Order: sequence, then structure tokens, then C-alpha cells
Amino acid sequence: MGDSFGPARGGADGDVCGVGADDGDGAARVPRKEPIRVLVVDDHALFRRGLEIVLAQEEDIQVVGEAGDGAEAVDKAADLLPDIVLMDVRMPRRGGIEACTSLKEVAPSAKIIMLTISDEEADLYDAIKAGATGYLLKEISTDEVATAIRAVADGQSQISPSMASKLLTEFKSMIQRTDERRLVPAPRLTDRELEVLKLVATGMNNRDIAKELFISENTVKNHVRNILEKLQLHSRMEAVVYAMREKILEIR
Repeated sequence: MGDSFGPARGGADGDVCGVGADDGDGAARVPRKEPIRVLVVDDHALFRRGLEIVLAQEEDIQVVGEAGDGAEAVDKAADLLPDIVLMDVRMPRRGGIEACTSLKEVAPSAKIIMLTISDEEADLYDAIKAGATGYLLKEISTDEVATAIRAVADGQSQISPSMASKLLTEFKSMIQRTDERRLVPAPRLTDRELEVLKLVATGMNNRDIAKELFISENTVKNHVRNILEKLQLHSRMEAVVYAMREKILEIR
């Protein structure tokens, strides 16, 4: 069926890549006051049930509902208002990417993680453009699913390593194909916002950016929020894509 998780793996090769991860220093997680509410969307009932069983073991994660396709996901999200929607890409009736926009309309605070067997670059790019903040392949271990849910709930973006590599390679090619042009970032951003954006694009978390620029972490969060609003972006991952396209971040 192709929908089962791969075995848990050790080492960097098995880790999900994060953008702006705040717990990379190995610090213990701060207990949450409320569990992360998750809606599981997949057209295979056995896979949905398996995810529910796995996530039920996590004290800070609660599966509040499930859906078999994108259309049902939108209806369920409107009623349940989940924090995270864990969703497959290709499903009957309505696919996951197509459902992203409608999900954002009925549950604006919900963050979407695509969990799929599709390693197609086009699906990755379309998912990001549609507002997904995570793109994970079903080959990841069960532990990594819970970790990714927590990371996205904390405002980070998560992407499987093989897909991150494809993303970087594609944008490197785009930059190389682009005719020489003035490297002028968007004029609507202040000098400080451009500094923050560049550091976000290198993968720094808010705490490290604050130390680098000698400002408070709350100030960094405000800058990041302003950057996303001004550039009409949905996530830090999209900010990285923007930084690459505008050559704010050099890829060597």
C-alpha cells in the first residue's frame, strides 16, 4: 500500500529538516498548557488509525478527528478548528494541496503538514505555495511525526531531507538561469527586517537571531511577523524561498 512508516532511524540522515527550529540545542521541551489538536486526513482508513494509535501515546498531542479526503477535511476543520492538519497530497474527490486554501479560510489558525508518498518536486512547490508549513514523506519514523507536529505548532517549518535537497537544487538552478539583474530586495522591508530575513533563511532560530543582532527574542518575533505580512507569505519556509529568489541568501 506504500502508506506505512519506515523504521525509526538514528543519525542525521533520518532527521526531518527544520527551518528556524528552536530546540536544536537539545534543550528539554517546555510542557504545554493545552495539547496540540490534530486532524488526520488520508484516504486509507488503516493508515489514519495507525497514526491515531501512535499519536495517542503523546501526552501533548490529541487527535480530534479524521477525514478521508480534502473535501471532508475542510468540513471537519470548520467544526473542530484543529491546530495542525496532517494531510496526504493525493486523495479521491479532493486532493490535499487543493484543499489547503479552503482549509485556511475555515480554520485560519490551523497549520498544514503534508504527509505523503509523493516525492514529486511539483507537489512540494505547490504545497508550499498553497500555504503548507511542512512536507514529510511517509518513509519517516513514527517518532518524527510527533516531533514535526510539535515543531510546526511552535511556528517552524518541517521538510523531509530528500525533498529539502530537491528544493535547494531547484532554486539554485533558478538563480543560475536568471539573467543578471540588480540585487535589490523588496523596498518595503526595513534594513533591520532584511537582516532578520537573511538570518531566518540560513536556518537560525529566533533565539540565535536575537543574540546575533543584540536584540530581544520578542523583537525578532515581531520582525518575522512583519516580514511575512509585508511580503504576503505564510511561513518561514516561504521566506527562505523568497530570500533565495531575491538572492538575499547566496547558495554555493
